[in-house]
Amino acid sequence: MARLLSFDFGTGGVRAGVYCTQALRMVSSAEATYDTHYPRKGWAEQDCSQWLAAMVEAGRSAVATAKSPDIAAICVATTASTVAFCRQDGQPVRPAVLWMDARASAEARATEAIDHPVMAYCGGGDAAEWLVPKAMWLARHEPDCYRQADVICEALDFVNYHLTGQWVGSRMNAACKWNYDSLVGAFVPEIYASLGIAELSEKLPRRIVAVGAPIAQASGPLLSRMGISGQPLVAQGGIDAHIGMLGANTVNPGSMLIIGGTSNVHLAQLSAMSDMSGFWGPYPNALMDGLWLVEAGQVSTGSVLSWLAETVFGLDDDGHRQLMEDVLAADSPEHGLLTLDYWMGNRTPYRDADLRGALLGLSLGHSRADIYASAVDAVALGSANVVAVLAERGIEPDRIVMAGGICRNPLWLQATIDALGRPVGVAQEDNLSLLGCAVCSATALGLFDDLATAANALEAPTRRVEPRPSRTDWYRSSLALYRQATEVLTPVMHALSDRQRSGAGP
Repeated sequence: MARLLSFDFGTGGVRAGVYCTQALRMVSSAEATYDTHYPRKGWAEQDCSQWLAAMVEAGRSAVATAKSPDIAAICVATTASTVAFCRQDGQPVRPAVLWMDARASAEARATEAIDHPVMAYCGGGDAAEWLVPKAMWLARHEPDCYRQADVICEALDFVNYHLTGQWVGSRMNAACKWNYDSLVGAFVPEIYASLGIAELSEKLPRRIVAVGAPIAQASGPLLSRMGISGQPLVAQGGIDAHIGMLGANTVNPGSMLIIGGTSNVHLAQLSAMSDMSGFWGPYPNALMDGLWLVEAGQVSTGSVLSWLAETVFGLDDDGHRQLMEDVLAADSPEHGLLTLDYWMGNRTPYRDADLRGALLGLSLGHSRADIYASAVDAVALGSANVVAVLAERGIEPDRIVMAGGICRNPLWLQATIDALGRPVGVAQEDNLSLLGCAVCSATALGLFDDLATAANALEAPTRRVEPRPSRTDWYRSSLALYRQATEVLTPVMHALSDRQRSGAGP
């Protein structure tokens, strides 16, 4: 029986999953890690070669465990925009700039001055996380590297090139991160020219392929290194969280997927264009023809909790779990603290890469558990703020599915559901992005007529979790303080962000 091989490249590593084509049941999985380097405050980079080494390690293990080298199709999802700068032969000219890297905030602000209809699809400007501002930064600050880079692309495109030998972009990434006109299926070179990077239109992968469509047959040494026989079809994937919508079957208007991990992503689709100021989108045809994708989220969520427990408190995994249990056992929000979750800026609804984290209300009587509980509350309030402002824009989903690392942190999970104040379906599938990639592969192979049919047939099961009314009331009142503190402290946070960029002392 033929198998499908999915890859999900996350922030810290890659997961591989092998699915059988009968009912798309996962038969094996494996993972491997790679490093992230932080050359300066607000910067984050990775070595592209480590992605391929980790892919081989995880893929070889998953294929061996599945006891079948006969892989019919491969599909990849990655973080975005994690940007690689390469020569035509796929060799990087510098480390990749990770999605969370905030160095291009000034360049992102410059995109807001562009007067072009396509800019309406991203709410009038790009985020510092996206490929275009990062390419602008490279052209300005590392012009030699910019000139040497024949190809500027997403991590997804880099991996697919090394699988197929072809430079191909995903319509999802192009629509959501490149200011590509996905309504008519064309690049808009005048936008790049207005931003001083006219060459970008020739450096991006020119062939754009829709999610779930075939790219090419795989070839090259990666296959044999993973123990794969033959030449499987490579199906087009996309952004990791967005591909998870296919696994959760939240592709129809009225549904929302929230994936909580290193960052949080909130995703929904609309049936028509609408004003989404403060958010990203709506992007036409990004995931599916005829629908408009809206992207919201928080840059730092699980990463804040890990940083606090591991880096600041010095806890190992067992210590972190015990800290969560201590906070759960206390079951009291009355710590008197307010934390703002902007460690690496805000994605939505403020769209401000220069916001920074804050912890307010400290006294000598506060404990480590109080500080951790307040950080959890901050991340939950950030999600509640996103959903509340989306409601003001007319998006009020009747079905929310939650997935990702948040499901392994019962404190964070319940706090978020309490802050949202509505029932949530918690996905029982460990990785919706892997399942979504399998949906793409099955569609590319012709096993289903389209992505919507495949997603409906292969939807991951969920369990219903209810909010606790008393905690919902507390979060509702705290959200007003969260918003007030953000407004008052924004000038201070901007000044501190400027100092971090310049390396100036206090």
